[in-house]
Amino acid sequence: MRFINNRAHFTIAEIQREFKISRATAIRDINEIQAMGFPLTTELGRGGGYNVLQNQYLPSVRFTPEELKAIFISFIASKNSQLPYLHNRRSITEKLIGIASQAQQDELIELNRILLFENTNPSNPNLLELDDAAPQELNQLISLAVRDKHLRLTYELSPGWPLLMDVYLLHIFNSNAQWLAEVYDLDTNGFRYLPVVMLRDSAISERELKWSEQEILSRKRLFARESNLIVKLDATGIQRFKRMHPPGIILSFTGMFQSSGIFNVQLDVTDADSLAYYADWLLFLGKGVAFERIPDELRVILEDRLGTPPAF
Repeated sequence: MRFINNRAHFTIAEIQREFKISRATAIRDINEIQAMGFPLTTELGRGGGYNVLQNQYLPSVRFTPEELKAIFISFIASKNSQLPYLHNRRSITEKLIGIASQAQQDELIELNRILLFENTNPSNPNLLELDDAAPQELNQLISLAVRDKHLRLTYELSPGWPLLMDVYLLHIFNSNAQWLAEVYDLDTNGFRYLPVVMLRDSAISERELKWSEQEILSRKRLFARESNLIVKLDATGIQRFKRMHPPGIILSFTGMFQSSGIFNVQLDVTDADSLAYYADWLLFLGKGVAFERIPDELRVILEDRLGTPPAF
């Protein structure tokens, strides 16, 4: 029905090709759709087919009680998450409740009272502890990226010191309550994580893209294989990782029910402050940390603090 609804005119042959069905099946399905009241008119002769009457739409979507609860709970669980395009949380909540029956509305309101999620103030669940709006640049960045991932970014690390960057955008994600853009810097040929809040005036780049998307992804896979710190975590380590981790590190789950995971990092072994920070953080993750690969410089720091070599 949605295939038909998106077209002003279609033929039996188009239906056959789209859904890989026989002519008889296509005609039977169209007849059933017409019997449901869908506004189709028939055009006979060569080049004929079916026309969809203008200004006619599919029936409104209906949710089961369980589906509606799932949508509502997912939305209230996102409080303090700084979601893009979210300008008025209250109006969206009211619209979700408004499509429910009176009995369903009562259940949804009660769910809102009894369910508490992370960052919820138990004394006042409706209080937003953080600024619930995402950085202003995030909406523009997403809108551009769905059209073209080759972008020209203005990165302002310090006020009044903008840096123009020609990048290929790989992902936009939220980490430690901060929105980050994972990009391939086409000028330095390196992968970077940029805080979205520090971006200004994003635009689609007018320069010719030197690498294809597949070539960039191949470089990323090679970069991951060459990382000098690869760490495996148990369930306890995963829970502590979720509580705190450096920006840009992505944990991949390797066991069922998030029972184990692994992450990789390329550390600058000449940066003493960075090595000391990672040593402190790895100790925070607990005894469930196992190293598949670790630079010697970081190993020495951990051995000095633990008194024993780190586990492999």
